[in-house]
Amino acid sequence: MCGILGLLLANEDEFVNQLIFDGLTVLQHRGQDAAGIVTSDRGRLNLRKDNGLVKDVFQSHHMLELRGNLGLGHVRYPTAGSSSCAEAQPLYTNYPYGICVAHNGNLTNTVELAKELRTNKQRHINTDSDSELLLNVFADSLTVQTPSDGTQSKGMVDSIFYAVEQVMSKCIGGYAGLYLINGIGIVGFRDPHGIRPIVFGSRPAKMSASASAGVPATPAKMKQAAGSLDYVMASESVAIDTLGGFKLVRDIRPGEAIFIDFQGNCHARQCHSNASPSPCIFEYVYFARPDSIMDGVSVYETRLLMGEKLAQKIMRKHPDHDIDVVIPIPDTSRTSALQAAYVLGRPFREGYIKNRYIARTFIMPGQETRKKSVRLKLNTIKSEFAGRNVLLVDDSVVRGTTAREIVEMARDAGALKVYFASAAPPIRYPNIYGIDIPTRNELVAYEREEKEIAAHIGSDWIEYQDCDDLVESVRSIASPDYPLEEFDTSCFTGTYVTGHRIDDEYFGRLHQLRNDSAQELLRSTNGMPPPSANVEVTKNGGDGGCESMHNDQRNSLTNVQKGCEAI
Repeated sequence: MCGILGLLLANEDEFVNQLIFDGLTVLQHRGQDAAGIVTSDRGRLNLRKDNGLVKDVFQSHHMLELRGNLGLGHVRYPTAGSSSCAEAQPLYTNYPYGICVAHNGNLTNTVELAKELRTNKQRHINTDSDSELLLNVFADSLTVQTPSDGTQSKGMVDSIFYAVEQVMSKCIGGYAGLYLINGIGIVGFRDPHGIRPIVFGSRPAKMSASASAGVPATPAKMKQAAGSLDYVMASESVAIDTLGGFKLVRDIRPGEAIFIDFQGNCHARQCHSNASPSPCIFEYVYFARPDSIMDGVSVYETRLLMGEKLAQKIMRKHPDHDIDVVIPIPDTSRTSALQAAYVLGRPFREGYIKNRYIARTFIMPGQETRKKSVRLKLNTIKSEFAGRNVLLVDDSVVRGTTAREIVEMARDAGALKVYFASAAPPIRYPNIYGIDIPTRNELVAYEREEKEIAAHIGSDWIEYQDCDDLVESVRSIASPDYPLEEFDTSCFTGTYVTGHRIDDEYFGRLHQLRNDSAQELLRSTNGMPPPSANVEVTKNGGDGGCESMHNDQRNSLTNVQKGCEAI
């Protein structure tokens, strides 16, 4: 899972660097593995990317070099490829024009795409990242529209939408992405099922004579907006809210692309004939911030409903329950736990205090790292547990590592009985569309019933949300103007909405890439210590897994004398 952000400002003398930095900081919850920014400054591309958090990757001297009024930003957690900084985004290809990509999601036909590009298109694929495939499919398709003399066989707008159409016809999976085309503009696109989220916003340009007129309501009304508007596209609406003056226009629709040319005109087109919305429901459960709006639905309101429906199920299953207090597992489950406590008629209490300087354990690579980090991340308020029967509410249970440690902490704090409730159904299948839900054998609910899961994590009983209730929690809030009937619930049901056959061979490859042993091996071969090791990571004396590039000036977090990479 990743976070993406793109900005185009009307005034060429304004820079997007600080806005992208601020937006990526807001999207940091979507990935803490790596971060990158590329900007376009009057035809010159400047790139800075590295492993680490946003605040660590970008120092003052980097920001000074990231000049330009057009740029992309990316925060990454690896779900395909490796953790090397060679696969940090944005990625770049020089022909045609100079194109960069920032991508969130996962492609499922990468083997076939890579073979096609290498064999038939003679395009060099340098990494194992599926984002590089998205970049090269688009670049190759745009090249078809660009004769050797550099003229366009079609208009530029039609050529770009043709290239996006080719991407959507060839690339299978869940994805949302941004292309920066040097000197031409920025393109936002979303897969035909709308699995991964991306939103679009705008504000009046500061120097525009029409600034007082506000923001047009639709992209169609922005088609002749040249020079009057600034534009932003991002994974979540919360990034737009925090940038100052920008207004959320709407989500990019499934199978749609929005192209904003360098003059500031906005063009939108449906690029897939069979598009239908099936957004990933796990975004609402866990990944998205509660203050985000996705496909017109408030994430906060869906989590309230999840808590309400979960409490109703507990009362049906345990009408004579002896729960004394409801305690959330910080932070994502807090909204659902609060509403569950209200419906159950039991007090809501904060029993765990979170250290906010520890990464989210679900998206932390390595089982041993997750085990250790739970105790570092959470500490108990013992008075809330001592002598009580407690109901612990979490957003979901994936591997069971965190749940087992948390239950043990509750008992150590003096709880008499510990019950566990999940706002999501049992996760029994891998997610193949961009969330690092692991291989089946690592899932605590795989081939286990609720009693076995409760025994595994050490709770007295465990209750899960019903899948129908989860879907209804989101569907019932959707706007009548944009109803949501279908969702990607594959990690609960094993049904994958893209429709193609996901066979054992694919899951075998997935297991080789994603299991904890494989991740530890990747870190060791990339010259990196395991995340739990107290070792300072530098690339001095070794490339740390970085790709070889002429004029590659990327530096480690400890060597701050060098600047950004001039592409």
